[in-house]
Amino acid sequence: MIDIQYIRDNPEQVAEKAKQKGYPVDVTQLLHIDEERRNVLGIVEGLRQQRNENSDKMKGGKPESELIAQGKTIKAELAAAEERLGNINAQFETLLRSVPNMPLDFVPIGAHEDENVIVKTVGEKPQLEGVPKHDYQLGAERDLIDKERAAKIAGARFAYLKGGLVRLQFGLLQFVMDTLGDEAIIRKLVADNDLQISTKPFTPVLPPAMLRTAPYVASARLNAEEVTYKIEQDDLWLNASAEHTLCTMYWDEILSEDMFPIRYLGYSTSFRREAGTYGKDEEGIFRLHQFDKLEMESFATPETGLQEHKLHIAIQEYLMQQLGLSYQFIQKCTADIGKPNAAGVDLNCWFPGQGKYRETHTADYMTDYQSRDLKIRIRRKGGRIELVHTADATAFAFSRILKAIIENYQTADGRIMIPEILRPYMGGRSEL
Repeated sequence: MIDIQYIRDNPEQVAEKAKQKGYPVDVTQLLHIDEERRNVLGIVEGLRQQRNENSDKMKGGKPESELIAQGKTIKAELAAAEERLGNINAQFETLLRSVPNMPLDFVPIGAHEDENVIVKTVGEKPQLEGVPKHDYQLGAERDLIDKERAAKIAGARFAYLKGGLVRLQFGLLQFVMDTLGDEAIIRKLVADNDLQISTKPFTPVLPPAMLRTAPYVASARLNAEEVTYKIEQDDLWLNASAEHTLCTMYWDEILSEDMFPIRYLGYSTSFRREAGTYGKDEEGIFRLHQFDKLEMESFATPETGLQEHKLHIAIQEYLMQQLGLSYQFIQKCTADIGKPNAAGVDLNCWFPGQGKYRETHTADYMTDYQSRDLKIRIRRKGGRIELVHTADATAFAFSRILKAIIENYQTADGRIMIPEILRPYMGGRSEL
């Protein structure tokens, strides 16, 4: 959530920037509730002091009837005031959580994803003979993808991945772990992008695939209506991406400064309802209810948070270039970056079967928006305590990157070649 003091000091700016992101927040109502909350809190604190003073007077002997009567009156007034404060606090937290993070100044202002800015296009589209096939055509022909049988037992938007395609996914997994675990590669990316941050490599993590409501709400990532599955009879949700159980990892903790930056590479099966996408991307494996994903998550100091975000993007570009895939670098506009984000970037990969660039990677920078509600803090060496900054980014969403490889590396005779960088992870094989 955003700092209430910032809202008090900049009410018009907060209202305008929230509107730019597509969140019409009633700042006037929020500040009215905030003032009422502070007034009632003062009353509660005053009554608690009176209660303590009255209690002190009754010590050391038989209390007078007048003090007993005063004690009962104070107790009743305090109970009523605390109940009122609880109700007001609930209203206040709901309103405060409705305020999105403020977009950074360089984020393009736009009301729709169509107003995102294509910063650059990298790589050459493959020169394929004939009409390019979709992933589901090639996958079915080579017995690599079976959605029909998956639909029988699980419904639409599920798939069996088989044979060489499964090996390719785990080859990609090992390739990314080797890359992000190599400090020499991180050092080069830091230098090439003129970043003044640590060259510390990423630690691989297998996080939980479920999380409870309280941390999920505090992360500002719970999207129950459109995305997230709830486990019936339990206070548990299936995570929609690995960063949801990574960004919440240090919930309500104070971390030592010498731990930073904290860089994780999380691998998890993820689940999305994909509500509102009926009839869209149903034939292939681009948009599934269940998919595996490698996600970068960083906890940074306030002064290095934005550079950590830029490192994530540099890593994403490096991975795509190593695979030899053409992509577009998209600076997302205010309406498309998401509620907790201060900035966001997409990489859109070329898909020959569709004849268009589609999103395969997202990089998000949240400043201290998540950590304020999650209460994740850093204790500086001098003793000062501050909120950490968080950033997350896709390494690979496997169903999408597998689709990209299938379509970009297809041959006229229906074979699927393996990118050279991945062949050592595939026992030297050159094709699926």
